[in-house]
Amino acid sequence: MKIRYDRETCIGMFQCVDEWDAFQKNMDAGKADLEGSTEVEEGVFELDVPDGEELDAEFAARACPVDAIELYDDDGERVV
Repeated sequence: MKIRYDRETCIGMFQCVDEWDAFQKNMDAGKADLEGSTEVEEGVFELDVPDGEELDAEFAARACPVDAIELYDDDGERVV
């Protein structure tokens, strides 16, 4: 499972931070950071979801009010 985070779209509500500890508040930028992720495009970050954290990642994606977070299964199909 892979999570994709568009930091440019983020508006800093930090609801993802409440759902999954991979997201951290960056108060200087007013946006969340996805710890351990790789920037794949400018402002877009991806991270393989560790085993056992799939549900937390899904809750984080669903909690985002501006759909800045997408979740993909192992076949590349979008889950959220």
